[in-house]
Amino acid sequence: MSKRIRIFVAVFFAILLIGGAVFYFLQDNARTDQLTLYGNVDIREVEAAFNDSGFVMKLLVQEGDQVHKGELIALMDDQRYAASLAAAQAQAANQKQILAALLAGTRPEQIVQAKAQMDALEPVYQNDAANYQRYATLVLSSAASRQQRDDAKAAYDNAKQNYEAAKQAYILAVKGPRQEDIAAAQAAFDAAQAQATLAAVEFSDTKLYAPADGIIEERILEPGDMATPQTPVYTIALTNPLWVRAYVPETSLGKIIPGMAADITTDSYPGKVYHGWAGYLSPTAEFTPKNVETPDLRAELVYQLRVYVCASDNQLRLGMPATVTLDLTHTAAANAPRGPAVCGDDAAGN
Repeated sequence: MSKRIRIFVAVFFAILLIGGAVFYFLQDNARTDQLTLYGNVDIREVEAAFNDSGFVMKLLVQEGDQVHKGELIALMDDQRYAASLAAAQAQAANQKQILAALLAGTRPEQIVQAKAQMDALEPVYQNDAANYQRYATLVLSSAASRQQRDDAKAAYDNAKQNYEAAKQAYILAVKGPRQEDIAAAQAAFDAAQAQATLAAVEFSDTKLYAPADGIIEERILEPGDMATPQTPVYTIALTNPLWVRAYVPETSLGKIIPGMAADITTDSYPGKVYHGWAGYLSPTAEFTPKNVETPDLRAELVYQLRVYVCASDNQLRLGMPATVTLDLTHTAAANAPRGPAVCGDDAAGN
């Protein structure tokens, strides 16, 4: 080997050694300024179901459709519930009229009628009373028979009872309904009204609304299927909150401050950086999951960390691998944004 070649080889290896040292220094310095974690995108799911039982009549959304909270997404056969509602409302209306009649009291015309009935029976009662007294006196002098006296006594007793009955009817008409009767009618009306309210709720339960903003992940039932409160119709993936589930080694726990800012990147969108913040940090340790790649040994105990994403632009999907970078130089800044404040205007995008 010529001297020139040996010099070239020596210089080449010297450059490699110097470059490796510089690279190692920069990497080591980066590791002190940043903490890199690896995890997967995670979201919450909701299984939307009807609150009553019946046949599914119509489904209004498909897998992949984006829905908003309160949006109508399915209909159930409502004929039975509509009939129950109509019957309950009719019963409530009937009880309301009965209560109103009692609260209004006796009509003036009824009072006048009762008094006229009493006044008409009073002279009959007085006349029969006089006849009875007359025959009772005549029997003593044998001017009248005992049969005549007894007949007069029977007519007098009958007239007296009729008059007393008419008199009591007039008194009741003047006093009006008893408070106990009004209270009973009020209770019956309240019960009927409550039944009508329940029937209205059951009728409204034949419509299924989206419980939150999200994306239809799975359509479980189809029209004609029997729906129950225990049988979900859709699985909805919620778009907010959205986070990356990462794992922190025990040696790095002291570097994590809840609320600190974080950057999230994925292989699916190279160069795209999503802003976020460190949220929930598990108080208990666990073994590193097999689907998480870290430079550390898999047998090492780690702690789950949720890094919430400010705005994902609907690009992050459940289970997508992601890299989280925490800037440790900002952990000591007193005025640094914390938690949702990190997101600023981006918070509305997620």
